[in-house]
Amino acid sequence: MKRDIRKLTSWKTYEKKLLKDKGVAEVAKELESEFILADSLIRARKKRKLTQKDLAERVGTKQPVISRLETANSKPSISLLKRIAHALDTRITVKFD
Repeated sequence: MKRDIRKLTSWKTYEKKLLKDKGVAEVAKELESEFILADSLIRARKKRKLTQKDLAERVGTKQPVISRLETANSKPSISLLKRIAHALDTRITVKFD
């Protein structure tokens, strides 16, 4: 059986539906900073055409550490973020809104 790709739900549509649930919305808001960090890291690494292993080697850590950061499954120290920023030839920006 072949699926018609035009009938699949887009992520944006599904996300809107999920966020209508107050419990889901609260958790999403609570985890927003972790996901912003993960997204920023993935984008910066891919922009430089590096694998997780390549980045880990430049940082002086192991690939699973980078993986956990990119899946928002760890809370990195400032010193690790500084090493990552240096390895990616970029800078860290932290702000409180």
